[in-house]
Amino acid sequence: MAKKTDRTLQKHVRALLESSEAHIGIDDAVAGIPPHLVGVRPKGAAHTAWQLLEHLRICQRDILEFSRNPKHVSPAWPDGYWPTTDGPPNDEAWQKSIAAFHADLRAMQALVTDRKRDLFARVKHKGAKAKHTLLREALLIADHNAYHIGQLVLLRRLLGASPGSSSFAM
Repeated sequence: MAKKTDRTLQKHVRALLESSEAHIGIDDAVAGIPPHLVGVRPKGAAHTAWQLLEHLRICQRDILEFSRNPKHVSPAWPDGYWPTTDGPPNDEAWQKSIAAFHADLRAMQALVTDRKRDLFARVKHKGAKAKHTLLREALLIADHNAYHIGQLVLLRRLLGASPGSSSFAM
């Protein structure tokens, strides 16, 4: 019975990472933002769409690597977790960031659903403490992504680039 419970938990965590149940995913959050607006910081906003996307990508990658690579070195806090520019150098960089975000998210989903992994075991990273389990790291990614994807949705509205669909209703 414990095996079925573990597998069920793995499936729930994977679904949470997909962000398809309680909130929209990254693709819906960034879809339709015109390239000329991804580096614009509207009045009252702390970040641009590019900064938020890159922050999401960098943080997710760091947590993924922390979870699977005992020798991983995290970026310097806090500057290493944010891009140095307001906007991407070109549209290709924007698209590559989205693709990298997806690749790392799929990799974390694969980790949490790997039958050989114990979600409650301490991560094998040299800097991991007892609280650093694969489950905690996956939940951290889901929580962090939800927060900043919500910011992207609000930013779209501030930029006037939000579709009128009900999926963006708050």
